[in-house]
Amino acid sequence: MSQLQHYLALVAAGTGLFGLVALLAGAPFENPALLLFCALSTLSLLRLAVPVSLWLDGVLAALGLAAVLAALPTPAVTISPFWLTLIAAWLFAWLFVDRLSAALAARRYEPRLGVLIPLLFGISVLVIWEAVTRGTNVPEVILPPPSAIWARIVTSTATLWADFQQTFLKSVLIGYALGCGAGFVVAILIDRSNFLKRGLLPLGNFVSALPIIGVAPIMVMWFGFDWPSKAAVVVIMTFFPMLVNTIAGLGAAGSMDRDLMRTYAASYWQTLTKLRLPAAAPFIFNALKINSTLALIGAIVAEFFGTPVVGMGFRISTEVGRMNVDMVWAEIAVAALAGSAFYGVVVLIERATTYWHPSVRGA
Repeated sequence: MSQLQHYLALVAAGTGLFGLVALLAGAPFENPALLLFCALSTLSLLRLAVPVSLWLDGVLAALGLAAVLAALPTPAVTISPFWLTLIAAWLFAWLFVDRLSAALAARRYEPRLGVLIPLLFGISVLVIWEAVTRGTNVPEVILPPPSAIWARIVTSTATLWADFQQTFLKSVLIGYALGCGAGFVVAILIDRSNFLKRGLLPLGNFVSALPIIGVAPIMVMWFGFDWPSKAAVVVIMTFFPMLVNTIAGLGAAGSMDRDLMRTYAASYWQTLTKLRLPAAAPFIFNALKINSTLALIGAIVAEFFGTPVVGMGFRISTEVGRMNVDMVWAEIAVAALAGSAFYGVVVLIERATTYWHPSVRGA
């Protein structure tokens, strides 16, 4: 264990010890989960004499987070043992993640176990969020707990699905395909013609600098209140990243490789398809990954400036006015999940397509 890991282990166990003392000193005692966690975390001080597996730290972190959630319904969540348990569980989670990261870097475990790191981190954030909002009675209009957001998602599935269809399946996907496709085609034309490079590239730079807040109302006036105007905004936002990255990628092929293609009497299109586009694939996928998030942001923001009575942006703007903050967070959660899934799909396609590239082989 590193010096930081030793400090984390000692502070986590010491925090559990203080929590145990506070629990035993208080009366009446109401929550056995807190007592069990504090007792086990105190026993982890035995690591000073006996090596302790990193999985024990992970078990202690999970047990502490579960004990915090189990203590939340009780009326006495403001007592010090509750908060000491929360701090100790967070420290054990930090210790487990740090030790697992070091073990994975040393190749002592399978790389697939690395998924535990973001999983535990995300669960810890949600539990801390839940504990702070409910334990300190934060008004839901300021910040609702994750449990309230989940309850809203469960009870509003039909509304969220309709908004998802309107915003993501129509505006985002169609605008994304058109914007990325247009940027790719224009990049090929610019590469083919020096005249277009001098004329269209500055124009593309100009389009990328247009503020979305100013463009969205114009697109609504041009294409109406339904999804085509939002798709047009997405096209504008995704066009320039694809254009610039494709142009940069087409110039990535080495001069020796191009000379070799010329010695084979390869035409422009043969050189493009067999050499330059494969070399440009990492650049193109970088643009696709960037645009996967920009497209969703652009569509949601565009819906603030006129839309039918459906859509993520419409729902967020209207529910904020009604003080239904839990519904706003439910829409944000759905948008975040959709954007993350979209990005992940692009990454999977990239790894399947550019498996030969060093950046993919080392991933």
